[in-house]
Amino acid sequence: MGNRKRYHDFALRGARLIFVTSMMVLILVSTVIAQSFTKAQVADRIRKVEDGVDEFRKYLEGRGENARENAQTAQSSGAARRGRAKSTDADSRQQRARQTKDELEDALGDLNRSTNRLRRKFDPTSNYMETRVQMESVMDDARRVNQVMARGKYGTQPERYWGVLRSNINDLARCYGLTPMGV
Repeated sequence: MGNRKRYHDFALRGARLIFVTSMMVLILVSTVIAQSFTKAQVADRIRKVEDGVDEFRKYLEGRGENARENAQTAQSSGAARRGRAKSTDADSRQQRARQTKDELEDALGDLNRSTNRLRRKFDPTSNYMETRVQMESVMDDARRVNQVMARGKYGTQPERYWGVLRSNINDLARCYGLTPMGV
């Protein structure tokens, strides 16, 4: 009976040792993989993120200008005349739309600032991993944009822009060994 217990304890210790060793190897391998990118590769990914943020912001600005022009055209043609109850519903919908649009613009503005800060800190460094803190800030701001996009109904075109941008941000996050965003 005593030999069985000793054998069981020995087997349990062996299993723990194997588990701990395999976890350490996994962490070591993931660290090596995270640092296996060249600075030029990371710089290219940063450029893609910066360009994506700029394109998305430009698209939203153009979309807002088109909406204003359409509203002015409708008012001048008399198509906007309605009863008082319908006008109140339309006003509240417009207020909600403006609020969600402002949320998205604010979140994208923060993302733009954090990507610009990442670029400024990245360029003079010899080891890109020194800018990991700035990349974490980019991820925080990107997650905020992701939440705003998930809550709102912006249409297929903004979702496409965000899908491409999110993918580029996730590629960049992998260079730094950070957890990518979910969909």
